Amino acid sequence: MKSKILIGTRGSALAMYQAELAKTLIENDFPMVEVHRVKIKTSGDMVRRGTVHPLETKRMFTREIEEALLAGEVDLAVHSAKDMAVPLPEGTKIGAVLEREDPRDCLISKDKKKISELALGSRIGTSSLRRKKQLERMHPDLVYEDVRGNVDTRIRKVEEGHYDAVVLAYAGIKRLGLESHIADIFPEESVFPAPGQGVIVVQSRVNDPATDEILTPLNHADTEKRLLCERAFLKRLEGGCQLPCGISTRIQNGTLKAKGALFAVEGSARALGEKEGPSEAPEKLGVALAELILAQGGREILDKIRHAENKKT
Repeated sequence: MKSKILIGTRGSALAMYQAELAKTLIENDFPMVEVHRVKIKTSGDMVRRGTVHPLETKRMFTREIEEALLAGEVDLAVHSAKDMAVPLPEGTKIGAVLEREDPRDCLISKDKKKISELALGSRIGTSSLRRKKQLERMHPDLVYEDVRGNVDTRIRKVEEGHYDAVVLAYAGIKRLGLESHIADIFPEESVFPAPGQGVIVVQSRVNDPATDEILTPLNHADTEKRLLCERAFLKRLEGGCQLPCGISTRIQNGTLKAKGALFAVEGSARALGEKEGPSEAPEKLGVALAELILAQGGREILDKIRHAENKKT
């Protein structure tokens, strides 16, 4: 067994929390192992999000950490699952999936007003196409604008009046102990979460049994099954982490249930689907759900997205 483990992570407060959680779990199971966090600056930390098209952000927040993992500079990498590309870079794998936090999205607003209470023309900060397209359908009288920065920065922009509200993942807010700022939480059937939202993944190298031994106790089986379903869904749609799609999953009595949606970048078109199957075959179910959505208008939506992207290149 290894006597020392180095965990690669981004330096944001949320990323450091996630890495600290993995560190604590390892230390609890293997007190003889020395565990350290290593901060690594990623492209996402250095590039202004507003200068990059939302559909081009795949691996923006993981690339440099994964490179350090493959180079042997760190033993593990800890990420938010929704930031991870599908498929993973060759030579790496999902080593462990931590138990999922609440995957829903939430609203942080001035005076803690719910989204239905905001005035006509209120400015909502979100850089997620998935969130924007779903909220536009429900609240077309609001204005949706890109917003940059970490969680603390985005909350501060609301407090300073740059935005009337921002939309963020509830899991991140909860992990940072900032629930007192939340004004509204959106049901999953109203705003489909991103694939992997609320899940922390520990990425490792293939053919590294000594590390596998340390990671095995960290893995939460039901969360892993749901994540595999959601990543298979995203992979079949050939999407990056910013494709405007969402998925909600749950396991009940050995049955995995999944609902998903794909939204057009321009206009209000969308394709919806729902599937269920044995939880022991999560990837098969994810692909089946994606196929259903493609058959129900999703293929046309994807064709238009690709056509628009090709015109820009």
